[in-house]
Amino acid sequence: MIQSIPTVTLNDGLVFPVIGLGTYNLKGNEGVNAITTAIDYGYRLLDTAYNYENEGTVGEAVRRTAIPREELLVTSKLPGRYHRYEQAVTAIQESLYRAQLDYYDLYLIHWPNPKQNHYVEAWQALIDAKKWGLIRSIGVCNFLPEHIERLEKETGVIPSINQIELHPFFNQAEQRKWHEEKGIFTESWSPLARANAVLDNEKLKKIADHHNKTISQIILRWHYQLGAIPIPKSSSPTRQLENLSIFDFNLDEAEMEMITGLSHSDGRLKNQDPATYEEF
Repeated sequence: MIQSIPTVTLNDGLVFPVIGLGTYNLKGNEGVNAITTAIDYGYRLLDTAYNYENEGTVGEAVRRTAIPREELLVTSKLPGRYHRYEQAVTAIQESLYRAQLDYYDLYLIHWPNPKQNHYVEAWQALIDAKKWGLIRSIGVCNFLPEHIERLEKETGVIPSINQIELHPFFNQAEQRKWHEEKGIFTESWSPLARANAVLDNEKLKKIADHHNKTISQIILRWHYQLGAIPIPKSSSPTRQLENLSIFDFNLDEAEMEMITGLSHSDGRLKNQDPATYEEF
């Protein structure tokens, strides 16, 4: 069963699906099978990273599927230890070699790593890699407004996407508003919060029962109506299909507000504050 997924157009013209498949920990032949099943169900956006150590798995799934490469959008991410310009260029090339792909549709800086303070160099490497045809669109993950403002000031180029932690317990309202003003799309990692607490929440259960949907579907629909692009990870065919089945109902304003109201200031799952967190 192939699901039809709406699209948006990023600030650089790339047409992008409004939901994708996270692939963290999907590795080896089992990972390839899970990803190809997702593609068969209609997923066209696949999200990986250098540090996930599964770019090869994603690339193999792309080769095995009958869907043409140009209909798939593959994302990967630059790790924190390779932010210096020459290292970043080499890492991008290595990402492509690992996946055995000619290009990535989207490449992101995984974390700003402000203590190292080389993220502008890394951004320049992404800008150049796009000019060379290695990447179609460039963005960032976990960047705060001040980080992005510096990228724009020093290079004149703003990201197409900022992938951030976003779920009902941490709704990132101010950051999302800032993105919208700058023409940057918000992409949501851990959109279902990686926690049983969200799936046991009575308010969410009430909304789910009202719409005859699962709590996961309610949360993903909330992301979609916020204008965010969730990338839920699942190796289960049933869950993959369930996560795509969110375009046949609407949450009303009260329901949206109820879900948004679950957020709290210390809602980060692992206390990974981009102002201080260092990824390597």
